[in-house]
Amino acid sequence: MTVDELIDGWQEAWSGKDPAAFAEVCAAGVQYEDPLCDAPLEGVAAVAAHAARLWAGFPDARVERTGERLTNGRFVAAPGKVLGTHRAPLEGLPATNRFVVVHCVFYCELQHELLLRVRAFYDVYDAATQLGVLPARGTLGEKALLMLRGFGVRRGGVEQ
Repeated sequence: MTVDELIDGWQEAWSGKDPAAFAEVCAAGVQYEDPLCDAPLEGVAAVAAHAARLWAGFPDARVERTGERLTNGRFVAAPGKVLGTHRAPLEGLPATNRFVVVHCVFYCELQHELLLRVRAFYDVYDAATQLGVLPARGTLGEKALLMLRGFGVRRGGVEQ
């Protein structure tokens, strides 16, 4: 399997709502993490369960390629985006019925033409603003939130 076929399979596993699809592209001991994981997930079943939580809240969720993948044969950086409509409660957040597009990069380590380690990087704050949970960047709401968190605000922007 080529690197592109492997990453296409990874994205199809997230998009296809079939937990068994992860076994076709992941090593048995795969480790996965993203900004919403408290700790790295270990094993295909844990990755599939994490995906199932996404599918529960975003039944139309899918992952699409957005650019060229970079690889040296052992490591791959694959840009993509996650798209979907928040139709059902998720982790205590009521359905917003908002469509979100979150750009991401999957940084993967390969072993025997399978994914051994995958780390997804994406902007959780941007996702939360698209869902209406947090104020948009640069707004008065964001400045108030930063003040509450103790960052302080000065004229023209946030204090450094």
